[in-house]
Amino acid sequence: MSYSNLNLLVNSCLKLDLGIRQKILGNWCKDIIFGYASTYYRSFHSSITPDQAQKDIQAVPPTPQEVTVILRKNEFSKEFTSGSVKSYDSNQLASNIPIEDTRIEGVCKMTSGMLMGVFDGHGGPSCSKVISKRLLNYIAAALLPPDDLRKYLNEDLHQGLVETFNDKVELAEELKVIHTNSFKQYLLDLLEEHNAGNDVGVSLEKAILKLDSDMSNEVIEPFKKNGVVNTKTLSVAMSGAVACVAHIDGPHLYIANVGDCNAVLGTLTEDNEWIAKKITKEHNFENASELERLYSEHPKEETKTIIRRNRLLGDLAPLRSMGDYKFKWSVETISNLLVPLFGPTVIPQYYHTPPYLTAKPDVFYHRLTSKDKFLIIASDGIWDMMTTVQSVKLVGEHMKGKVFFNPLKLPRKNIQLGDINDLLLHRKESLKSKPKDRNAATHLIRHAVGGTEYGVDHSRLAHLLSLPQDVCRMFRDDMTVTVVYFDSEFLRQCPS
Repeated sequence: MSYSNLNLLVNSCLKLDLGIRQKILGNWCKDIIFGYASTYYRSFHSSITPDQAQKDIQAVPPTPQEVTVILRKNEFSKEFTSGSVKSYDSNQLASNIPIEDTRIEGVCKMTSGMLMGVFDGHGGPSCSKVISKRLLNYIAAALLPPDDLRKYLNEDLHQGLVETFNDKVELAEELKVIHTNSFKQYLLDLLEEHNAGNDVGVSLEKAILKLDSDMSNEVIEPFKKNGVVNTKTLSVAMSGAVACVAHIDGPHLYIANVGDCNAVLGTLTEDNEWIAKKITKEHNFENASELERLYSEHPKEETKTIIRRNRLLGDLAPLRSMGDYKFKWSVETISNLLVPLFGPTVIPQYYHTPPYLTAKPDVFYHRLTSKDKFLIIASDGIWDMMTTVQSVKLVGEHMKGKVFFNPLKLPRKNIQLGDINDLLLHRKESLKSKPKDRNAATHLIRHAVGGTEYGVDHSRLAHLLSLPQDVCRMFRDDMTVTVVYFDSEFLRQCPS
């Protein structure tokens, strides 16, 4: 196969959904990609010589130890001493460079509750990064009672409303100033509404819609005033992100979902069987009610053009998202603001009655019980590779096996030697189920990339982790996972 043909095949496959790509390609990955990928990639980089390319083709795949280093690069864990959340594990594995996924976790400072978010970007990482830096504060502000909101606005505006963990995203100073001004106006608007401190579900929806509106206005308003486009805010506007955010306060779990990330609850029955409770519903062409909603918002004559090739206007896979304003703005706004920069093709084909896209989330509520052991929030890079049932079983097995990372503790004093021997024999047998990774999110990613019906195949894992970026996206997407563990004893004592 020539490099030009391979290039054509790669570009054609990238327009398809990941699951369809995998079905079409089948074993082609192993037989062709692993042989041609390095040379294909380097054919576009004249600084790489043919000798170097040939050497790369023959290079030994990463060892199990090197694979583990790659998988653990972005993992993070946090434990808590009170409340219904006992701990959480999170991790990311990039396919795009830079990665377009982001995630954020934090505790509300002025109200009770914990916030966890996973954001899957597309068209670049700008939108998902901005959302991860701003959304939790928008939610926390909407939860504040009027008196606390007024105090915060007058005294503590320089302080964040959420104590975040593992926040590695940095934004340009120019963007920070713009964001601060928008947030201050948002707080004033909340005070004027006289209904700040709404229930969590209302606050989640309000915060997401308001942030989406602010990101749009941060591009449009300066352009209206002086005819100048800010390239930094425009970068955010031209990209997009889907979002899945959880608010956990005692036994109360709220999930707000925009797009095709998913949240799944792992529940253990009295018979010690794991049940996967999928809380969210994806906003894509496979969701019949979502298609019905979309069709009802536009004239009947557009029924055949709204969804083409299983995508919104033939272009966007999620049917709801934040950002992506070229599917939301009027034709006039796009013509004035975007066409001079990007040309007339920036207007999607059959773009007659915008907006075609919304950031309005579906909000779900679940009251946690002692049977609910953990929550998995993940981008579709994980769900493309495994089912919700598989994910819950994997985390359930990981919970059982990871206790062996800790030293053996005798259950009581004055234990007999025979009982100690039985305990050691049982522990030796159980060690067979000890997972390779202490972090459950890493455990899921390892199985998502390298898993087979017989377990993790190192050869598959090593090859998929060593593919060049141009080819990698054909076989896996960016993966982001957060696994939240609940304190069963705390939940058992919560009043019904």
